[in-house]
Amino acid sequence: MTFWDWAILISVIVLVLVVVLYFLNRWSSKKMAQQNEMVEKHKQTATIYVIDKKKDKITNANLPKAMMSQVPRMGRIMKMPMVKAKVGKEIMTLMCDNKVFPALPLKKNVTVEIAGIYIVSMKGMKSKSEMKSQKKARKQAEIEVPAESGLQRFLSRFRR
Repeated sequence: MTFWDWAILISVIVLVLVVVLYFLNRWSSKKMAQQNEMVEKHKQTATIYVIDKKKDKITNANLPKAMMSQVPRMGRIMKMPMVKAKVGKEIMTLMCDNKVFPALPLKKNVTVEIAGIYIVSMKGMKSKSEMKSQKKARKQAEIEVPAESGLQRFLSRFRR
């Protein structure tokens, strides 16, 4: 086989791959739009107390068997953001959106929008840039505070 035969063969293979990926992308975007529509229809506002949050496999979480059977194989392998929270009187393991997960505070009551066991959004959520700027401001405030002696700190409590 000559160079041109190889070039034609490789270009045909690449063209077939591009066409297959294009149609897979269209199919997955339609499916994602349907799922987002269902989430928007079923979401409710609730106040939860966040006990713990971590990224873990779905198989390790205490999720219902009916829900586990609906998760695709790749979803069982991947680590997903999980939140252990007290909703009402029950302690539940909830799945969380990747955008919401870093903003959820631990050991605090939070108002969130929940669709089933999926945390869609959080009221008063800050973006990553806002969170970084707040951390920088806290560090600057810690640096600027002069070191006080133990006695001065003790007496400053009573001056308020």
